[in-house]
Amino acid sequence: MRIVAAGSLIQQAAVRLHAGHALDVWLPAVLTGTAAILLLAGLWTPVASVAATLIEVWCAFSGPEDTRIYILLAALCAALALLGPGAWSADARLFGWKRIDFRDRKS
Repeated sequence: MRIVAAGSLIQQAAVRLHAGHALDVWLPAVLTGTAAILLLAGLWTPVASVAATLIEVWCAFSGPEDTRIYILLAALCAALALLGPGAWSADARLFGWKRIDFRDRKS
């Protein structure tokens, strides 16, 4: 899921950078690309996915173009923020993979 989200965000950032040189186009593209690279590496996944979610929501409501892809990517990045980095990520190697075990209640 991280790879799909990061690939889509990188592609979208490349399209935005190719589209124009104005600051309102360039700044979200650079921020999205940075968050996508962090997501791809699995480094600071919760922070990068929340940042990507906020950027995509901002782009969805600030531009006149079709907003469906922005909302889709925002939902995907929000899901990544809630799920965490996963076992095969830099976060798991650096900080350990968190596992929650539920115990049965004894009556």
